[in-house]
Amino acid sequence: MPDHVHMLVSIPPRLSVSSFMGYLKGKSALMMFDKHANLKYKFGNRHFWAEGYYVSTVGLNEATIKKYIQEQEKHDIALDKLSVKEYEDPFRDNGK
Repeated sequence: MPDHVHMLVSIPPRLSVSSFMGYLKGKSALMMFDKHANLKYKFGNRHFWAEGYYVSTVGLNEATIKKYIQEQEKHDIALDKLSVKEYEDPFRDNGK
């Protein structure tokens, strides 16, 4: 299961990156808690999002970044399938 988010955004020059990220993380957390009420109980007083974030400029590589983000889901799904095998009990019959 993915535990992170990849986004390609254009931030207006009048906004600082930190104020944009604060708004994005705050508003999205409220929306998640509103739509999935059970998350409020799961997280309690803890924050929904991690404290930090990674930011980089894109420039002429925008198409490359978009492709990376689009392909990342396929990569994560493949990793999830591999990690499931780690939890299979080698001493169990496994349905045979």
